[in-house]
Amino acid sequence: MLLKDKVVLVTGSTTGIGEAIARKCVAEGASVMVHGRREHAARDLCAELGDTATYTVGDVADPELCESLVANTVNRFGRIDGVANNAATTARATIEQTDAATFDRHYHINLRAPALIIRAALPHFRAQGEGAVVNIGSVNAWSGQADLMPYSASKGGLQTMTRNMANALAEDRIRINQLNVGWCTSPNEIALKISEGLPEDWYLNVPRAFAPTGRLLTPDQVAHHVAFWLSPDSRPANGCVYELEQFCILGRSSARDWDD
Repeated sequence: MLLKDKVVLVTGSTTGIGEAIARKCVAEGASVMVHGRREHAARDLCAELGDTATYTVGDVADPELCESLVANTVNRFGRIDGVANNAATTARATIEQTDAATFDRHYHINLRAPALIIRAALPHFRAQGEGAVVNIGSVNAWSGQADLMPYSASKGGLQTMTRNMANALAEDRIRINQLNVGWCTSPNEIALKISEGLPEDWYLNVPRAFAPTGRLLTPDQVAHHVAFWLSPDSRPANGCVYELEQFCILGRSSARDWDD
């Protein structure tokens, strides 16, 4: 088991990629702190996962909640070995459509919250002699679609922060790595595209311009990668930004019609 007897905090873990990460961590032997904004979803997931999981509800835009997530993890399980910073917000907005409130919310959730959670975990990592963090980024960090401006900017900042912290904390045996995830078939993404007019099985037949293999990433595939990067098996890798994507060249990404 990759994470036998480890304790992992997974933010944004009541749906999609985060839920898959929480499930994978438990399957690999870890105890998990589940987090989300909907108590019923967190409660139901923990009931399914069993005694190795508990939950905290709240918005990571709140700095106090970020500290509570770590404190609650340690209070429940006695330690914290890893963090998967997955919680994020994604608003469709160009620069013209991005007001101060939209930009601030992306900054608070996608960049500030991971920083505050890592900071809160540091004393515990140091006391234990090591720790591992996986920040969930995006291939949009390199440029991104025009209508994902605040999201792309926040993930670009997360990418730089990951490397900065990795460099600063390496001698404490605290590893900070990032997965830049490509287009993924989360339940929310599937529903969004259906609402935009695509057929219900759109993700089974993706044009090669969007996915060379004709298939997109699944949350379970992302979770497998996260479990590895949280585990001792990924030592001593640190400060890595891993592109979990099908394309070998990243950078400018244009919003295109499905049939283009």
